[in-house]
Amino acid sequence: MFGMPTVISIWIFVGLMVLAVMLLMSMLARLYRKAGPHEALVVYGFRGTRVVKGHGTIIFPMIENCRGLSLELMSFDVAPQQDLYTKQGVAVTVEAVAQIKVKSDTESILTASEQFLTKTDQEREGLIRLVMEGHLRGIIGQLTVEEIVKQPEMVADRMRSTCADDMNKMGLEVISFTIKEVRDKNEYITNMGKPDVARIKRDADVATAEADRDTAIKRALAQREAAVAKAQADQERVLAETLSMAKQAESQRDLEIKKAQYLEVTKRQQAQADKAYDIQTNIMQQQVVAEQVKVQQVEKEQQVKVQEAEINRREKELVATVLKQAQVERQRIETLAAAERQRLVAEAEGHASAIRAQGEAEAEIIFKKGEAEAKAMNVKAEAYQEYNQAAVVDKLLTGLPEVVRALASPLANVDKITIVSTGNGDAAGMNKITGDIAKMAAQVPALFETLSGMSMHELFSKVRLIGDHAPKPDVLPPTANDNKGAAAA
Repeated sequence: MFGMPTVISIWIFVGLMVLAVMLLMSMLARLYRKAGPHEALVVYGFRGTRVVKGHGTIIFPMIENCRGLSLELMSFDVAPQQDLYTKQGVAVTVEAVAQIKVKSDTESILTASEQFLTKTDQEREGLIRLVMEGHLRGIIGQLTVEEIVKQPEMVADRMRSTCADDMNKMGLEVISFTIKEVRDKNEYITNMGKPDVARIKRDADVATAEADRDTAIKRALAQREAAVAKAQADQERVLAETLSMAKQAESQRDLEIKKAQYLEVTKRQQAQADKAYDIQTNIMQQQVVAEQVKVQQVEKEQQVKVQEAEINRREKELVATVLKQAQVERQRIETLAAAERQRLVAEAEGHASAIRAQGEAEAEIIFKKGEAEAKAMNVKAEAYQEYNQAAVVDKLLTGLPEVVRALASPLANVDKITIVSTGNGDAAGMNKITGDIAKMAAQVPALFETLSGMSMHELFSKVRLIGDHAPKPDVLPPTANDNKGAAAA
């Protein structure tokens, strides 16, 4: 029980000690001030004035105090509101830019702190600008406009050297001074360059004229040389063309001569070949005509043989079809008649003699009928035989109009006929055309005889002979007496 409060007291004591240390450290942190690389601390108090730069120091309250002084670069425009007069009395306006800073040594920092420590940046820049403008006015008054415009670096150097003493007294230094613009109201600067411009332009024009002159001279020389060279080249070209044309003319002449000689030889050989061709053609045509004649003869002979064979075949066919059929029909009729007759005879013998006469009469009638039919069949056979020759004649005669139509067919293709009459009577005009057509028609029989090898007169005479001497059938019909004898038998 007794040890417990003791432990608590210890912990309370430790906590109070920690708190006291923290409070002490906080106080020390507040008292400790640091100076960055861009500034300097000016400490003043019971220990005097000192400068702290780049490190820290403890500032005891109530007995010491400190202020910061910026060491950064200050850049501002130096542009006096009033006109600045040059050495020549010309009023100009100059605008420049200045970069100034506090020097880094302790003495300069103390000097700058004496003058600017309690002023703001704008107030400090205003003071420095007034000093710079005064020095600038003095420098401009010592220089001409040409020097200011053409030598700005010289003006900047003078400004730095002139302001150096005053800046040192304030603990400052001029880093740079640059003139931005120089102008005037009387256009002095503008006109200042005109003589030079005119001179430069004049020199340029002179140089251009001299260059043009030299160029024209050289161009003329080059053109003259080119003209001379062209003339020589033209002469050589004309000479070469003349020689070439002469050679071409000679070559053309030789070529024409060779062409003429070749053409002569070619025509001579062509004429010989044409003549030989004509001769050979005539020979071949003669041979072809002879062969055609032979072929036509052979064809005619074959046609004659075919016609003869056709006639024989037709005769045999008629004999086989008509005569044989007539004979068979006649035999059939005779057989029927004999059978009928025997039947009648038998009937007559079986019947009374009164009807014998009737039976004989009927047999006679049947016989007459068979005889008439047999004669009709013979006449029909003779007519078929005559029809063979008549058919040939009819075929030939009916073919003649086709031949005439074929001869006249070219006239059917004529669209229009123009007749020019010379007044020679019937042998002119339309009579000439009709007469020619009649002559063509009159030549058809001769053409037929030429193609067939048969004479029209002989053909018609044969036809008449065929009609006069028709072949008779081998089997004759029985006579009436034979029928009576047979009936009697």
